[in-house]
Amino acid sequence: MLLRVLFARALRLLPGAAPRRPVPIPVPPPIPSAASPPFLFSRLPFVRFLSLRRPAGLTAMAVRRARAGPCMALALGLALLEPPLEEQRRARAVCGRIQTVFVGKNKAQKHPLSSLRWQGFKLEDYLIGQPLGKGCNAAVYEAAIPSSPHHQGSKESSDLPASEEELADKHQQQAAFPLAIKMMWNISADSSSEAILRNMHRELVPATRTALAGEYGAVFHHREPVLGRKRLRPHPNIIQVIRAFTSSVPLLPGALTDYPDVLPVSLNPRGIGRSHTLFLVMKNYPCTLRQYLRDNSPDTRLSTMMILQLLEGVDHLVRHRIAHRDLKSDNILVEFDSAGCPRLVITDFGCCLADDSIGLRLPFISTDMDRGGNSSLMPPEVTTASAGPGMVIDYSKADAWAVGAIAYEILGLPNPFYSYGDSFLESRSYCEEELPSLPVGVPCEVKQVIRMLLQRDPNKRLSARVAANVLHLSLWGESILASEALKPDQMTAWLLCQSAATLLMDGLVDESRVETKMKMCFLANLDFEDLWTAVVLLLAWRNQSG
Repeated sequence: MLLRVLFARALRLLPGAAPRRPVPIPVPPPIPSAASPPFLFSRLPFVRFLSLRRPAGLTAMAVRRARAGPCMALALGLALLEPPLEEQRRARAVCGRIQTVFVGKNKAQKHPLSSLRWQGFKLEDYLIGQPLGKGCNAAVYEAAIPSSPHHQGSKESSDLPASEEELADKHQQQAAFPLAIKMMWNISADSSSEAILRNMHRELVPATRTALAGEYGAVFHHREPVLGRKRLRPHPNIIQVIRAFTSSVPLLPGALTDYPDVLPVSLNPRGIGRSHTLFLVMKNYPCTLRQYLRDNSPDTRLSTMMILQLLEGVDHLVRHRIAHRDLKSDNILVEFDSAGCPRLVITDFGCCLADDSIGLRLPFISTDMDRGGNSSLMPPEVTTASAGPGMVIDYSKADAWAVGAIAYEILGLPNPFYSYGDSFLESRSYCEEELPSLPVGVPCEVKQVIRMLLQRDPNKRLSARVAANVLHLSLWGESILASEALKPDQMTAWLLCQSAATLLMDGLVDESRVETKMKMCFLANLDFEDLWTAVVLLLAWRNQSG
């Protein structure tokens, strides 16, 4: 039914008459590098032509969305290629209708407590296992609800070879403990539930609708948002907090050796922690991105898909006017679909900026204000910001910059902004020319995306959406990119084919497949101008490298 509706609507928008003869896109002259003297741009014929008139329509949009040196030249060149307004109108309409279909299809993943809706709102409900890790403000443990069908004892595997036995034990352990419970360390908040939730409200940004039902009753979803908590729609690359509640602090395994100072006096006479704190329950993931990359070397295509997932997650945050501000490989979790492809999930929102009153622009009137988490992966506009009256820090492209830095790790290289001996860059002072070269086998468009994500000037930096579109086209759009004549109607036809294929894959194949989810994210966020900009950039980069 969805397919019939989708194609019927599209057919009404596409021209019914015989197709007009396509006009091949002229190949622009070689584009100078970002380091070339500015006067060279005036020598490009189409730029000299454009100096006589002001670009408008789609061209003006491309100019605004592609501001870096070569990209500016190419975007200006679009003035000679401006598609007819009627084609643009049809393409925008189709994009909007495809987006409507896939926004409804792009739902949250099922979690281990989805069948136990009204259980798990008390600490006593859980069987808590061994520690999974700890950070600067919390400890994480494996957990299970004993009545859950997922909770089964480990099976014998003594007949397996040693390496396979270890792997089997790991999978069995995760099956026995499908949940992870995060105990926040409460040092400053009063022990009342209201004070704890107010003090740790950032951790609740990715909480599901019913996560706080234990604190506020089963009718929580009919109430106004509690304590100004910002709601974040589910996304396949964002963690889901499926239960959140306050409780007294227990003595968990390893507490007296791993974090004795933050325990309450009742558990450690020298502890400075409060007696009650916040607990967050999530799905238990096999490993972090850092752990995965330590033991695995994904190929270029897989690496590109992993970078794309981070960009999709960041774009989702930006659309909800949220900045994570602490993206790093330790705060990205990994699980695997039925084909063994890694799914990346952004977690740990304790440092996020999520305030509807200010959006992504933080007033920076004092140096005592919190700029975010990991200082090594703060973008230049954050590290170099000067406090004072009327000053603000714009975080709209801060997380996208961090993805550019993490991309080096995904591609098998050291993160250039981490200290490895004497060889590292500082975001405060680096120049783009100092960025390390990426591996030879990485496609030119992936290299360019990473370089443009790491532009010092956020006005020249790619948005997460345009960068994600480029990578999506690089992975799955070769048929449209190979066309000798590119017009909006051709792009529309390709999008319809992508939509139909994705709907079929979602219905016929395992719906948890990463590739299908990425295509659904792409189609759920369709914007004609963003997509056109991505196509033009990608073609220009390929032409430049060729």
